[in-house]
Amino acid sequence: MKKKITLTNIDLVDFFGVQNKNLKLLISFFPSLEIVARGENISVSGPKKSVDLFNEKIQKIIDLYKQHKLNYEVLKSTLSGEDKEEINNEVILRSNSNIIKPKSVKQKMMVDLSSKNDLLFVSGPAGTGKTYVAVCLAVKALKNKEVKRIILTRPAVESGESLGFLPGDLNEKIDPYMAPLYDALSDLLSPTKLKYYLKNKIIEIVPLAFMRGRTLDEAFVILDEAQNATILQMKMFLTRMGLSAKFIITGDETQVDLPKNKKSGFIHAMKILKNVKKIGFLKLEDKDVIRHHIVKLIIKAYKENE
Repeated sequence: MKKKITLTNIDLVDFFGVQNKNLKLLISFFPSLEIVARGENISVSGPKKSVDLFNEKIQKIIDLYKQHKLNYEVLKSTLSGEDKEEINNEVILRSNSNIIKPKSVKQKMMVDLSSKNDLLFVSGPAGTGKTYVAVCLAVKALKNKEVKRIILTRPAVESGESLGFLPGDLNEKIDPYMAPLYDALSDLLSPTKLKYYLKNKIIEIVPLAFMRGRTLDEAFVILDEAQNATILQMKMFLTRMGLSAKFIITGDETQVDLPKNKKSGFIHAMKILKNVKKIGFLKLEDKDVIRHHIVKLIIKAYKENE
């Protein structure tokens, strides 16, 4: 489907932004469309549903411009379909340095689903904030004394956790793979508090293979990069769930690094558990990426190449 939209009585520099900043953002939100702006005309072509959505959004943006309410942040929230005020009223965690709030509708949904379900699967591409929000929720539960400890785990390496070839002792071998979890914790806790929690095993960061045989009671447990867990590893992990425990499992179905003869336990578990009550599921998409808007275009390019 093709459509042409004419911008009448509109200052194009104002509307598209300096160096087309607004236009580039607009294009990034519609990766399935070909959008070309020439003078006062915008030509759009692609799937009918996407073209109709684009037309709906552009009319809202034009109305905001005419009301002198259009700026980059307003444009971004309008394209996201987000009620910024509603999202920003929600506080996930008050840390030492700042107040952590959801940055998107889907992040708010993740917070709500976690409160309603003791087991939550969250799938989606890089940059959507899956891991960060999960760690925020874990730290919040610990601070509120809803749990006694936090356990963060992930497959240590891409193909079966073969750490032997790396130099150093066990901790030195594991640390590079656990860095994203350390980064999130460091942003939420003071260095002194984090060191204390780690030393006293109130917070544990361990490879998935080390979870075997444990029963996790009164704990907030996060399995990150779960797409690289095998079916047997996933079953082992899920059956560790003890009394008063809360689990969040995050992964990206498009970045499975397991050998071709091994299936992803993350994808398998979401398929066979989808009708089980008391388990939450949330799927994040390219449009939910909250990093630089070019990340969406990168994800799109890789999808098209595949």
